[in-house]
Amino acid sequence: MSPELLTIGMFGLVLTAILLGVSLSFAMGGTAVIFGLFVFGPNGMFSIVSTMFGSMWSILLSAIPLFVFIGVALAKSRIAEDLYQCFYLWSGRTPGGLLLGTSGFAATLSAMTGSCAASTVTTGLVGIPAMDQRGYNRRFVLGTIGASGTLGIMIPPSITLILIGMQTGQSVGRLFMGGLVAGLLLLAMFLVYVAVRARLDPRLAPPAEVRAPLGERVRALRSVVLPLVVILSVLVSIFAGIATPTEAAAVGAAAVVLAVAIRRELTWRYIRDVSHATATMTGMVIWIVFGASAFIAIYGGGGGTRFMQGFLLGMDIEPWMMILLMQLITLVLGMFLDPIGIILLVLPIFFPIVLQLGYDPIWFCILFQLNLCIGYISPPFGYNLFYLKSLSPQTPISDIYVAVLPFFGLMMLVGAAIFLFPGLITSFTDIPVQR
Repeated sequence: MSPELLTIGMFGLVLTAILLGVSLSFAMGGTAVIFGLFVFGPNGMFSIVSTMFGSMWSILLSAIPLFVFIGVALAKSRIAEDLYQCFYLWSGRTPGGLLLGTSGFAATLSAMTGSCAASTVTTGLVGIPAMDQRGYNRRFVLGTIGASGTLGIMIPPSITLILIGMQTGQSVGRLFMGGLVAGLLLLAMFLVYVAVRARLDPRLAPPAEVRAPLGERVRALRSVVLPLVVILSVLVSIFAGIATPTEAAAVGAAAVVLAVAIRRELTWRYIRDVSHATATMTGMVIWIVFGASAFIAIYGGGGGTRFMQGFLLGMDIEPWMMILLMQLITLVLGMFLDPIGIILLVLPIFFPIVLQLGYDPIWFCILFQLNLCIGYISPPFGYNLFYLKSLSPQTPISDIYVAVLPFFGLMMLVGAAIFLFPGLITSFTDIPVQR
C-alpha cells in the first residue's frame, strides 16, 4: 500500500471511529491492528506487540501514576478547600479581588495536580458559590476559571510534558522549567486582564463590603504550608538536580500522604477511593499511550511518517512559516482530540523536522504545549468548555463560548510573544537540571 493511501486510510478510520463514539485508545489501537494485518500480515502483530512492550519499559511512564496519585489525593482531601479559603480572605476590597485569588488558586492547584480537569473542576466547585455570593458576573467567572484551569497541563508537574519528553527524548526537567515560565506568563496575562476589566467595570466583580480581620487572614495562611511543601518537594528536587522527574514524583506522593496524615484525613476509605481513582485515570492514560504506539508503529513501518515529513519539507515556505503551520495543525486538532493522543500522533512527524530546521527543541515543545492548552478552551469541543457546563448547567454553551473568547485571545498573544522572542523560554531552559 502506498504511503498516501495508508495516511488517508489510517487517519480516516481513526476519525470515523472517534465520531462513532469509540474511545481514542481503541480507535488508534484497532486501526493499527486492521492495517497491520492488511499491510504486513501476521508480522504486523509482532510489530505492534514489540512496540507496546517497548513503551511499557520506559522509566518515565512510572512517573504518570505517581503524579496522578498526587492530584487525586489532593482533590479528595480538604486541602484545596482550605487553600481557597485563604485566597478568599486575602482577596480584600479590590474590584475583582476574589477572581484574582481564584486565578492564583487555580495556578497553585495546577502545580499540585498537573491536571486540567482537577484544576478546573475543583476551582469551580469551591470558587463559583463564593463569587455568586458577591454578585460576580457568571460569564466573567466562567471564562476566568476555564482559562486558569488550562494551566493544569502547562505548570509542572504535567503529565503531557512527561509524554512529550518520552516522544522527543528531551529532558523532562528542562520541559518542566519551560512550562513553568510559560505558565507564569499566562497567569500574569490573566491577572492583568481581570484586574483591568474589573477596575473599568466594578459591576462585573464587585469588591467585598467588609475586609476580613487581619488576625483571621494571618491564621488562614497556615493552609498554604502543606500545599507549598508538596509543590516544593517536586519542583525543587528536579530543578536543583537532586532527583529525576520520576524520583521527584515519588517524593511528591510521599509528601501528599504525609500532609493528609497530618490533617488526620488518612482513613482506609480515603486510601481506597484514592487508589481506585488513581488506577482508573492511569489506566486511561496508559491505554492511550499503547494505542498510539501501535498506530505509529504500523504507520511508520508503512512509510507514512517519512511521507508526511517529506511532504511538509517539500513545501516551498520559509522555516518560520513551517513552525507556524505545525502549531496551527496542533491548535485545530486540540479542538477535537485529547492532548495525549495529539502528542503521540503528530510529534513523531513534527519533531524531526524541527531538528532539521535548526530550531531549539525545548522552545518548540513549549509552543506545542501552549497550543494544547488553548485547545482546552477552543470551541466546539474543548474539554474545559464541558467542565464549565457541568459546573454551571443553567448557562447556555454559547455563553460559555463567548466567556472564554477574551482568554483565547490572551493565550494567543502569549504564544505570539514566545514565538517572536524565544529567549523568554530558552534563557531559563538552558539551566542544567535532572532529566
